[in-house]
Formats: sequence, C-alpha cells, structure tokens
Amino acid sequence: MKRQTVRAESPQVDAKGNKAVGRKAPENKVLENKALENKALENKAFKKMPSRKRAVVVGAGPGGLAAAMMLAKDGLDVTLFEKDSRVGGRTKILDDGGFRFDMGPTFFLYPQILESIFVRCGLTMSDYVSLARVDPSYRLAFEDGPDVRIGSDLVQLEREISKIDADDARQIRRFIDLNRRKLADFTPVLQRSFTSLVDYLAPSVLKALRHIVPLSTVDQELGRYFKDPRVRLAFSFQTKYLGMSPFRCPNLFTFLAFLEYEFGVWHPVGGCGAVSDGMARAARDLGVEIRLGEPVEAIEFDGRRATGIRSASSAIAADAVVVNADFAHAVTHLIPSHLRKRWSDQRVADMKYSCSTFMLYLGVDGSYDADHHNIFLSRNYTQNIAEIEAAAVVPAEPSIYVANPGRTDPAFAQNGTSSLYVLVPVGHCGTIDWATQKQPFRDLVLERLERLGFSDLRQRIRYEKMLTPDDWRDQSSIYLGATFNLAHGLDQMLYFRPHNRLQDVEGVYLVGGGTHPGSGLPVIYEGARISADLLLADLGIAPARLPAADPQAAVSSSLVLGP
Repeated sequence: MKRQTVRAESPQVDAKGNKAVGRKAPENKVLENKALENKALENKAFKKMPSRKRAVVVGAGPGGLAAAMMLAKDGLDVTLFEKDSRVGGRTKILDDGGFRFDMGPTFFLYPQILESIFVRCGLTMSDYVSLARVDPSYRLAFEDGPDVRIGSDLVQLEREISKIDADDARQIRRFIDLNRRKLADFTPVLQRSFTSLVDYLAPSVLKALRHIVPLSTVDQELGRYFKDPRVRLAFSFQTKYLGMSPFRCPNLFTFLAFLEYEFGVWHPVGGCGAVSDGMARAARDLGVEIRLGEPVEAIEFDGRRATGIRSASSAIAADAVVVNADFAHAVTHLIPSHLRKRWSDQRVADMKYSCSTFMLYLGVDGSYDADHHNIFLSRNYTQNIAEIEAAAVVPAEPSIYVANPGRTDPAFAQNGTSSLYVLVPVGHCGTIDWATQKQPFRDLVLERLERLGFSDLRQRIRYEKMLTPDDWRDQSSIYLGATFNLAHGLDQMLYFRPHNRLQDVEGVYLVGGGTHPGSGLPVIYEGARISADLLLADLGIAPARLPAADPQAAVSSSLVLGP
C-alpha cells in the first residue's frame, strides 16, 4: 500500500518550553506590540541578507523539473514556465473521455537515478512517487513466432530464449557479465560534463572508451554472443528508446538490455506522467514557482549574457536560464541568430535526428488478457527499419508496441473499460503526407493488432486519439517530430552533443534529451544534475551534498505490489 505520512500537531509552549495548555491568552495590545517588534526585526534582518540568485527554467519536462528541484534546494529563487496546462512535456498524463493514458514514456527504468535526485533535495521519493515492478517485464512477439517473455529471473530468461535458439540461450550469462562491467565503466562518463576535448583524457573516460568500437553497431556487437537474428533483436530493440536502429546505433548501447535485466522494468502508479506530477509537488515544496499555460517567447540578452526571459504576459530577470524545451526548436526560436555561431539554423538542420512515432490512444470496452508491455516485431524487421530511416513511406508491415497498463494499475481500467497505448515507430517528418496517410495507416495498425490477439478491437473502441509526426511537430514543438530528439551516433555524443552549458552564449544551460548524456528518463535526470552543477558553479554556489541513501532500499520503499 502507498505509505501515508501523518503529522501530529505540536502543542503550544512558552519560552521555557512549558506547555501552554489552559493558560489565559495575552491581551490584544501586547500581541500587537510583539507583532510590530517582530516585523521590525524581520525587516532589519532582510536588509542584511544578500539577494538570492534567480534561475528561470523553460519547460516542465522531466529534466526541467529535476533541475528546478535541485536549484531550489541550493537556495536559488526558481521560476518554471510551461506552455501547456499540465507539467511533464511528453512525460505527462492525458485524461480525456473518461480514460487515462501516458502521453509519452511508459517504461520506467533504473529508478535509483530519480531517487538520488530526491535524496539530494532532502526528500523521500516514496512521499511523491509509487512504483510497481512489472515482471515479466514484457512480452516479445515475433510475427512468425515464438512469443517470449523477458524478465529478471536468469533461469527463466534462459528458458524463454531457448524457445528461439538453445545455443544462444547458453550465452546469456556471458552477455550479462560483460555488460555489467561495461555499464560500471561507462557510468562515470554519464555523470560528468564534456566542455572540452581534453575531457576525453580523463582516466575514467579512457577506461570507458575502450568499450566503443568505431563503426561497430549494437547488432554487430551482439553477434559476438548470439547467432540467431531474432535473439539479437530481443537484446537490441531497446535502441528504439534512443530512436535509433540496432543496425546503426553504436555498439556501446548493448547495456540497455542489461539495464532492464539488472534493475527491472517499473510502472509508476498512475503512469509515468504521475512521476512528473510528483516532481512538480516536490518542486513546489522546495519553493519553486510553476507557471502553467505561459509559453516563453524569447531569452533576453545583454551582449552574450542571458539576463532573463520574456513570455506573452511577463518579463523576468534571471541570473541563469535553463532550457528544457526540444533543443532544435528552442535554440532556433528563443536565441537570436547572431548569437548562435555554433548552432546556426543551418547547423541545426544538418544534425541527425531520431525517428518519430505514430500514436493511438484507445479507450475500449472491457479488457484484454495481454501483458502490461507487448512488443510485436515485424516479420521483415530489416525492411521495417529501412522504411523508418528513409522517412519516405509508411511502413508496410510495422512493428508495434502496445501498453495494457490496466493489467497492473486500476487507474487505467475503470467502469468496465480499459486504456490501450499503441506506439508505432515511423520516420520523422520527411516526404510522407500524413494528412492523407494517417487514416489508412491507422486501419492497417488496428488490423494487425487484431491478428496479433486483440480480437474485435475496432468494434470495442469507445475513445480514440491519434498523433502523427506532424502532430508532434506542430502541437508539441518537436523539431521534425523526432520524438527521441537528436540521434545518438558517435558524432553526436559526449563533447559532440550540444553542451549542458550552451556554447556561444553565457548563462544558458540545457536539460533534456538534446544535450549530454542523451535521451531516456534516467539519462535525462542525470543530465539535469550535470547542468544544475555547472550552473551553481558558475554562480559560485556549492551544491548541497546530503548523505547518500541506499538506492535499493529507497526504491523498495516506493514499491506498491500489483495484482
């Protein structure tokens, strides 16, 4: 059960500590004089206090919320602007038509990172967020069979993979052991900034870089362990978390599958958007002012230094500005072009971008006996990936992900109905005319889902919302509708990704998937910490360092057991 905290009222005491129960209240005149005296002391003390530094955060996505929490904890006056009526950015809840959906991410991985943010802020994550572990983590269905269920029980994982290839199943332990070392070596790289090429000479970085083989992909790396392409796909489709193909993604990222095994897949009770809501409550508790429905129109500058922001209704001076909006859209809209020598409009356009997603949010009668997470992989996955990367045609036989969260969380299955979340990887905005293609593609996706086990789906739909790459671009201000932000090739990682302290200008800091370390919720939280530390250092403020909590114990305290 979710833990509740009950605070007892403190008894009134006098100056000596005696309980004041039953005593006669002082006369009103005495109270008035005391109040005036206290006010005078407060005014005198206020005049002696140095003025607080002010930070403005643009965008209440996961990175912006995390940065706002940490900066407020370290004494800054923080105002957070969000253009939408609800916090979360893509990681928010969609409540409509009596149904509840996560709008963006549905997998919650490596919760220890988020817990470390709460610990740093002197808070307990379980007071704001509750988690349920999903086990098995997901069902992986190959179009020509078999179905395998992937989880964190090693013996069971070997048994499931042996349905595909028994020899490959015997290689899983070796894969896990090597990727455990790889993640341990690479973690310090994900925790530091890269402001100079000299940073590559740091011992921790050199140790990690030995795991990167230039021009080697995730699929090629997995070929060292697994012969069957379906087994390699079971341990490589996770590159879609980065919006990339396993046939292009750098070999380093084989640790994504290991991360799922080692730390599990979690469902935040109420959805991943409920984590954003909890972080907003935490931010307010720390003193952050959150302004919803107020988009920022420009960052103001004095020369190269940011001096504040301007929205449609106000202008606020600030010592630093944190940008959590989509990188490519934000930098080309909020910062004057003459200040962006390194990030000109042409340079931004020449960057490589992730794929996009075609989304269906379906409210249906009844429920389906499907797993919480279901991944249906196309028969010809190589062709499917090629179509996504070309962004010239809609996939002929799309791979499909379906979340059935009502299996774990009653908030998504009420009054005899349930919510289904359907995500189809597609190319980002290119030559596809989604205005004419979206309805036929929607019908194709639903027909495939009915053949894959969601019987009579079209007849059971009571609510439907559709998003195409064009909608992501036009409604959510996502450049090219690339929902996973910049691609994660070696030429766009570490120093070569937009820096946490934005180049060319002063006082502007980036958080989110468009800066180092990259995309994915745990990585975005870590990037927010990097950016917050740089900002504080630039203002001459030492970040608060609280005793570290036991991460596993902290996560366990947030656990709510599901059915």
